[in-house]
Amino acid sequence: MSSSDFGGYAGDVTVTATFEALTSDPRAVLIDVRTRAEWSYVGIPSLDAVGKEPVLIEWHAFGSSPDPSAFADALAEHLRAMGVATDAPLYFICRSGQRSRSAAMVMTSVGYSQCFNVTEGFEGPLDPERHRGGAAGWKAEGLPWKQT
Repeated sequence: MSSSDFGGYAGDVTVTATFEALTSDPRAVLIDVRTRAEWSYVGIPSLDAVGKEPVLIEWHAFGSSPDPSAFADALAEHLRAMGVATDAPLYFICRSGQRSRSAAMVMTSVGYSQCFNVTEGFEGPLDPERHRGGAAGWKAEGLPWKQT
């Protein structure tokens, strides 16, 4: 499966809309596709207040190329084990919204009908001082997060 095989996806959503959906819809799932290093050193979204945990699965490991087929197989297996239906709302997040867009597209192409890309990601774009986490994104919006 190459990137040209990806179809569309359900759409782009803000971090605030994502958190509201995760809060109000018991079927909604947050999938963080960043690397293990990012989870450890930058932090992860906290869904403790709504009784959920994000699914942590790397789009690709640091230093490797993405393998969309392997990613889709691993995530689909994990979602099946969790009892997540193929029509459940899935919200994909990464650092700034690029990897998560690809992940939403590939999971749509394998039959998940409600895959959303969290546009600003966990840290958002670079600010004028070339730092992430202050201009936009999960952290900048003041949504709950934690260090692992």
